[in-house]
Amino acid sequence: MRSTARRATLATAAVTSVLLLGACGPATGSATASSGTVTASSAASASATASTPAAVAGTTAASPTSTPTSPTRTASATAAAAPASVPVLGTVWASGVQGYGVARPAGLDNHGDPTGIVSSLKWSTWGGASADGTGTAEYVAPGQSVAQGTAEQAVVVAFDLGTCHGRAAYRAIEWYFPGKGQHFDPAHYFDACTGQDHGM
Repeated sequence: MRSTARRATLATAAVTSVLLLGACGPATGSATASSGTVTASSAASASATASTPAAVAGTTAASPTSTPTSPTRTASATAAAAPASVPVLGTVWASGVQGYGVARPAGLDNHGDPTGIVSSLKWSTWGGASADGTGTAEYVAPGQSVAQGTAEQAVVVAFDLGTCHGRAAYRAIEWYFPGKGQHFDPAHYFDACTGQDHGM
């Protein structure tokens, strides 16, 4: 009797366990699935959290642009971007002329007779109140014709610094021959802006 009752109790316990296990199985699976979802959700959250510093870092990286620029640095950059204007020699006043409208020309040609040509021109100064150079030009002695002229070393002076058609320029130029007793005379010059000869 006792063993029959005991067997019945064991059988009931076994059935209860099976029922409980059966009930727990889906619940556990659900819990696991739920846990998987939670895990995925947690991973997404972690990913979002991990991406947050990048966004913050991006904001931080952008913030230095709002930092005030040093006045010294700004002034220095402005000075470098705007160099002083370099004067040129007059302007191109007629077709065929050469050496005008540029700084430190290597030669001059007034597009006329040989006395209006200076070659191998080298400047020792440029940019001040006047500019000085030397070159080779044709010297014609008093009483001689141009055909009798000879190539001689000439001193070239560009002066009357001002503006020519709105650009900084030397407006007058003269060349003379020290070896022939000549000297600089500002009353005798060639107008580098118009091409007019003033006793050269």
